Amino acid sequence: MHDERRRIEERVQRLHDQRIKAAIYAAAVPFEIEAWQAPGEPVPFEEAAAASYAPFATGTPWGPPWGTTWFRMRGQVPAEWAGRRVEAVIDLGFVGDWPGNQAEALVHRTDGTPLKAVNPLNQYVAIANPAVGGEEIDYLVEAASNPDILADDFSKTTPMGDIRTAGDKPLYTFRRADIAVLDEEVWHLDLDIQVLRELMLELGEHDPRRHEITHALDRALDLLDLDDVSGSAADVRAALKPALARPANASAHIVSGVGHAHIDSAWLWPIRETKRKTSRTFSNVTSLADEYEDFIFACSQAQQYEWVRDNYPKVWARIQESVRKGQWAPVGGMWVEADGNLPGGEAVARQFVHGKRFFIEHFGVETKGVWLPDSFGYTASYPQLAKLAGNEWFLTQKISWNQTNKFPHHTFWWEGIDGTRIFTHFPPVDTYNARFSGEEMARATRNYQEKGVGTRSLAPFGWGDGGGGPTREIMERARRLADLEGSPKVVVEHPDDFFAKAREEYPDAPVWVGELYLELHRATYTSQARTKQGNRRSEHLLREAELWATTAALHAPGYAYPYDRLDRLWKTVLLHQFHDILPGSSIAWVHREAEAEYARVAEEAEALTAEALTALGTGGPRVFNTSPVERREVVRAADGTPTHTVVPANGSAPLGTGEVPRPVTVTGRVLDNGLVRVEIAEDGTLSSVRDLRAGGREVLADKGNLLRLHTDLPNYWDAWDVDKHYKNRYTDLLDTESVTVVEDDPLLGAIRVERSFGNGSRVTQTISLCAGSPRIDFETDLDWHEAEKFLKAGFPVDIRAAHSSAEIAFGHIQRPTHTNTTWESARFEVSGHRWVHLGEPGYGVAVINDSTYGHDVSRTVREDGGTTTTVRLSLVRAPRIPDPGADQGRHRFTYALLPGATIEDAVAEGYALNLPLRVADSAGTPEPVVSVDGEGVTVEAVKLADDASGDVVVRLYESRGGRARGTLRTSFPLAGAEITDLLERPLSTADTDGDGVTVTLRPFEIQTLRLAVRK
Repeated sequence: MHDERRRIEERVQRLHDQRIKAAIYAAAVPFEIEAWQAPGEPVPFEEAAAASYAPFATGTPWGPPWGTTWFRMRGQVPAEWAGRRVEAVIDLGFVGDWPGNQAEALVHRTDGTPLKAVNPLNQYVAIANPAVGGEEIDYLVEAASNPDILADDFSKTTPMGDIRTAGDKPLYTFRRADIAVLDEEVWHLDLDIQVLRELMLELGEHDPRRHEITHALDRALDLLDLDDVSGSAADVRAALKPALARPANASAHIVSGVGHAHIDSAWLWPIRETKRKTSRTFSNVTSLADEYEDFIFACSQAQQYEWVRDNYPKVWARIQESVRKGQWAPVGGMWVEADGNLPGGEAVARQFVHGKRFFIEHFGVETKGVWLPDSFGYTASYPQLAKLAGNEWFLTQKISWNQTNKFPHHTFWWEGIDGTRIFTHFPPVDTYNARFSGEEMARATRNYQEKGVGTRSLAPFGWGDGGGGPTREIMERARRLADLEGSPKVVVEHPDDFFAKAREEYPDAPVWVGELYLELHRATYTSQARTKQGNRRSEHLLREAELWATTAALHAPGYAYPYDRLDRLWKTVLLHQFHDILPGSSIAWVHREAEAEYARVAEEAEALTAEALTALGTGGPRVFNTSPVERREVVRAADGTPTHTVVPANGSAPLGTGEVPRPVTVTGRVLDNGLVRVEIAEDGTLSSVRDLRAGGREVLADKGNLLRLHTDLPNYWDAWDVDKHYKNRYTDLLDTESVTVVEDDPLLGAIRVERSFGNGSRVTQTISLCAGSPRIDFETDLDWHEAEKFLKAGFPVDIRAAHSSAEIAFGHIQRPTHTNTTWESARFEVSGHRWVHLGEPGYGVAVINDSTYGHDVSRTVREDGGTTTTVRLSLVRAPRIPDPGADQGRHRFTYALLPGATIEDAVAEGYALNLPLRVADSAGTPEPVVSVDGEGVTVEAVKLADDASGDVVVRLYESRGGRARGTLRTSFPLAGAEITDLLERPLSTADTDGDGVTVTLRPFEIQTLRLAVRK
């Protein structure tokens, strides 16, 4: 037989694309259209319905950037269409084929009932099947003219990322608004050919099945009448039926399809637009559920459900009905799909608490799994936190984007830093926006790493990122692929069912220990520094507000614990931990609003703390310590005078208590407090740091606090990525305008270094040393005006460290300092929270920060045989895409060098730098609400129970990485204690003795105690 594949394949493509698709809608009549441009921000339906509309014609430009145009569409179903399937077909002038980053619309009845959304890949709204001839149609269509931020494939900057700079020129040209007849036979033929053609092209050149499909398509298309596609479609379908009926091989891979619509809570659009995206997508999903009984849709992010509940009650009611029918599966159990590295431990706990409680309260559903397909790597604390929230499985996808190393598993047990394991799956289809294409199904089979021991994988299907969700075409593909030779078998099912089957067939899956590090998007630890600082500060301010509100509730008669206000503030912070907000990868509008929201959180949290301290009564200036360790520090009195005070953990003390330590001396550019001696060079760097407690040991191997400005242009994804070549071109900032002593007090010495550099940027650093502390602070005021640059602060220390330790949520992680393998080499930029520690036996150094997350650690061997280990904090970047003004302007932050530090010292000073001692005119309380003895037992949160019972909830963890045992004591009469899960539900009874609770923890174990107050 002659090889005619090329002829046949080209024939199939042309007839399908040019003739069959064009015949899907057999007849059409246009709507009569009127339009009203809403001024400013979106308006409620009622306001739009009452507006005055003007005539509008197809072919007319419409829609300024970020605008809203309401269209009124009226029409009548022709009498001769009675009994046929009739739909509205609307094309707003869509560009490309991505639903979520351009024009979108929600179609309403005139009574305000949302029907369905339209987007580039879902342009229809069902009118009737069968239709009634003469039926009047009257729609109000809310159309969003969102700009296509991706228009140049992220290769150019754009002003479109903020309504303030986007202009008002119309973006789209309205193409079509028709009442049309769907020719169902042609529509099904279109899908038959798509599925067979795509399968054919993925099969091997010598696979008999490929040739069988090729010739089946050729013979079938001989039956297609080009002058009557509709009339001949049934004959073509009948000819293709045998090829579609061939059953899959018995050993075929099984793909569990789960409907999905990844909706970024903000990204290339602001939060206000996401609120509308949820209504559009969820309307589509509930409509599809009505049409396909076998359809199941998984949806995470409780925040998005709440938006729909509050703004679109009719869509909300349809969601509730779909959940009751088993077609809608709440998943994830988190408030949003948060970044996987940057949120603090307590914030991750609250993500689960608020998310799971929402689903339990509103649907009676307790989610079983963590659904985080798109976050940029995952902290090694997740397995324990997930299990403590009642989860059984974990799903991720983004690790498939690794730049260097292919992750070795798709189904595995993930083990966290404390030893907790959770069953985890990583879909080999390598997308969370699957559509069951032939290429995707072939990839899922080919890519699946567990062949021979596992048989199944999961595929989230539906258009996403900006929403859209599954379509009827995708569901039809799934039906055709349910049992088709040459393809994996597709079954649409609940993710819980998939995970149960996968675990049953592969209970001894391999184990991955530690973090899931994404070898890409490493710059998200640094981009949009003010957003990150807002998150860090908000987390700590809420810790303070809860502790002192709990103290006042227990000790101040008449004080009412502010449950609702704290709940609202926490939800604001949790929302902004979304994986495109906190990482700094959103448009300018998103980050401008985030900074404003963090300012509001700070103002209200400060007010809550002030109210609680005032409720405790007046008693002169008192110092309050929110951290879990006793503090012996220099604080400033109301007049600015430095004063030394000793304050218990989680407690307070009068200002100026405690023994005054040895004074600080300032001699030229040398600071000395008897613990460390710091010498500052003429160029403003540290020329020497001697640890006087260690016999005058020199800490530095080279210039310390060296500010280095790197050229920073990644290959792609500017705000997301930093590529290794950034290290090759740099300028050390060694020119100074002044090096000046600004504080010379027995309790505090400080020298200020001022520099100008680059494109008009300026940095002022106040280097300070306090009496009684070896910590050297670098209070930094940066006015940043660079573009495509990366600023780092380096500390080369004379330590041979085999690994670095960086704080993460509820613990720390060790990473090798060498680059023996590609896995280690790929970690050239990593994340941490409040501190990084470097050590060799007998000596260590910590670098502490109050707002940055990214850093790098490297080591070299000097000519003298010694080893220099360098840690460099990533301070600020200047990417231009998608926000051309990212990070420009003023930044204020502090970092510190802590010589002679153990891990315990790093933990304590990390809390201290991030939770400054607070001076207030308050009586305080004689004893902290809770106190703990026992090394390594660290209190992370103190609050009242969420059920308003009056019980006190304390969350603590082991912070050193070893076993810990201690006693937690209360300043209130204790009636009993329970160990609970994160949702404050009992797990076991705690061991109590009077007002004490015995605490026993394994390394990095998190424990939540619920303490009943004896009345």
